Amino acid sequence: MIDLHRLAGFHLVATSGGYAKAARAAPYPITQPALHQQVRKLEQELGLTLLERVGKDRMLPTPAGAELLQFVSPFFRDLPMVVRRLQSGDFDGALVIQAESLLIRQLLPGWLAALRRKRPKIELRLEEIAQPDLDALRAGRTDVLVAHVPELPDDIAAETVAIVHGCLVVPRATHHGKRAPRLTDLADSTFLSYPPGSRHHALQLQALALHGVTPRTTIALDTADSILGFVESGLGWSLVPSLDPNGPSGRRLAAFPLERPKITFPIVIAWRKDAPENPMLDALLEVVPRVA
Repeated sequence: MIDLHRLAGFHLVATSGGYAKAARAAPYPITQPALHQQVRKLEQELGLTLLERVGKDRMLPTPAGAELLQFVSPFFRDLPMVVRRLQSGDFDGALVIQAESLLIRQLLPGWLAALRRKRPKIELRLEEIAQPDLDALRAGRTDVLVAHVPELPDDIAAETVAIVHGCLVVPRATHHGKRAPRLTDLADSTFLSYPPGSRHHALQLQALALHGVTPRTTIALDTADSILGFVESGLGWSLVPSLDPNGPSGRRLAAFPLERPKITFPIVIAWRKDAPENPMLDALLEVVPRVA
């Protein structure tokens, strides 16, 4: 592997035209003998003569030196600009976001559109999750988590970005009134649940138990979008989270805020406190609205 300091010395001498000029032009303190040593050691390392003397203090690249100079010149020319961009955060990169399907559909599109306006070349990867996994943040598998996190540990930073409300959804074809049906009247119809063992399923069971309801038949579905699709198809009813306090909208479903229990829980955007500096994350946090 070629020593970068020797390569920098060769580039400085070759572009300046001599050792004396290179020492004066160097952006750091260095003497002519030190530059001569760098070039000589590089030539020894490669087994090639890179510079030849054509005057009292005038050096020109040999054919081998000219080939090497052509390769390294763009690097040394552009390096100061790249350093300034890195230090100012003015560069594009990648960002991985994990979120639940409801939030991907209803919350994130506005954020990502605003982020694209700030960082047009950003590489975004959006991953749908059934429930939050803080270990994905800790392990660096994702940069951002958007979800309801019941307990935030000390190593995770978060800000509240939305409030989710519990709602009852039924097929519009089977319910024509403006008042919400009683859950006990729906017990004989198919209940559309989240996967057993999930946090959302536990909340559904809690609400059903409060009303003394045990549905006779259930269908377990992975996401809120799947549940709403089944409701609109007339295949059952459900209790779902909604960013709209009046419930999700749909031409073939009727939605009602769940009054007992009146469930609300915060949605946060979370990231690792000790994560390396990431201008893409900073740009996202700038465009995300907060909830007081």
